[in-house]
Amino acid sequence: MEATIQQIEAVLDANVRPALAEHHGNVMIHSLEDHILKVRLTGKCSGCPAAHSTNEELITAEIRTAFPSILDVILIEEINPELTLMAHKILNHQI
Repeated sequence: MEATIQQIEAVLDANVRPALAEHHGNVMIHSLEDHILKVRLTGKCSGCPAAHSTNEELITAEIRTAFPSILDVILIEEINPELTLMAHKILNHQI
């Protein structure tokens, strides 16, 4: 059975988001292509040192259990553009 974004969202809502909300975080689906789900952690979970463990032990475990057709769940990590700008200003002694 082919997983749909709506079905995955339902599993995230039921089994993943409540745990992330306890840490003031969330997970957003970035894409689903060729049986690979890409997700992004948001809120306080974004950039957390435990983000990879959260992805493997919680998100991937729940998604792969519900949808064996999903081959992998990849965590997309991005640096907040505001933090990058702040770092440049500090390095250039503008702050």
